[in-house]
Amino acid sequence: MEIGFIENIDKKSKPNQNQLGFGQHFTDYMFEMDYIDGEGWVNPTIKPYAPISLDPSAMVFHYGQSVFEGLKAYRTKDDRVLLFRPEKNIERLNKSNARMCIPEIDKELILKAISELVKVDKDWIPNQKGTSLYIRPFVFATDYYVGVRQSHNYKFLIILSPVGAYYSEGFNPVKIFIEQQYVRAVKGGVGEAKTAGNYAASIKAQSEAKEKGFSQVLWLDGAEHKYIEEVGAMNIFIMIGEEILTPELTGSILDGVTRRSTIELLRASGYQVTERKITIDEIIEAQFNGRLKEVFGTGTAAVISPVGEMWFEGQKILINGGEVGNVSQKLYDQLTGIQTGDVEDEFGWTIDISK
Repeated sequence: MEIGFIENIDKKSKPNQNQLGFGQHFTDYMFEMDYIDGEGWVNPTIKPYAPISLDPSAMVFHYGQSVFEGLKAYRTKDDRVLLFRPEKNIERLNKSNARMCIPEIDKELILKAISELVKVDKDWIPNQKGTSLYIRPFVFATDYYVGVRQSHNYKFLIILSPVGAYYSEGFNPVKIFIEQQYVRAVKGGVGEAKTAGNYAASIKAQSEAKEKGFSQVLWLDGAEHKYIEEVGAMNIFIMIGEEILTPELTGSILDGVTRRSTIELLRASGYQVTERKITIDEIIEAQFNGRLKEVFGTGTAAVISPVGEMWFEGQKILINGGEVGNVSQKLYDQLTGIQTGDVEDEFGWTIDISK
């Protein structure tokens, strides 16, 4: 399917690369495509970034039938443009689509749309250390109807945003609050889908944690409130002794692309990595016995985020003296090095779209 193109004659001024923040600035173009009942996905177009018009009865406003993804494009020192494992994000997008009763989108078309859009907005890709171009594909229901059912029509868009560090702390260790009152997801729900409702469910706890001085919330399982699951914007890894643990995917945890990459990198480096259920009591005991070595989060936005403190029932769990651990630092250097072309990509994870 050919992608149409509409020229933008009113280009924006680009932001200062040292003051990008995250998700605050958007490029000159976006991609748009519609699903029309009886026709399928039609009219793929790269067009000027602009507001979209929807009827007040559009089903997405009332029933939340939507999904999204997040990945990045990186500029190398020799001015190439790399995508990091985009096929995994595309695979997960369609998995989320299936869970939310949204029609599947052709994988090759999604990759082509991402690649062509990034090429058009190539000048927006920052080149300062720690920066990148964030790519946000998303799909939502557009039927004009008030009544609970799946929509018959949808819109798929991709927007781009030049970004710096996700956390204001940068790569410094963050403080995490372990949530006990609120629940994000349960097995059998939509926790493993990247859908807007999951993140709406987390806002209350996240807001209260921010007021207390914490960067993120670590969720416990929704049934027993004793097994750790994931952080609001990250999967979580715990190093106890010489073993690195991460919660297994039970249906309520997002299958993170960076999580998967981290597991592969660690195992390739000789670390023992175990995916299983992990209780909060086990972490507290490990800290008490001096066996809790490191905790870090993984995600597209922050890549690797070392955790310096966790708080549970008013008790501070200090990790590695509040400093960045060796494993966290090594992983960050390896992953960001591969993503930016500074480290040899032995895994074949990156795609050069500048050719």
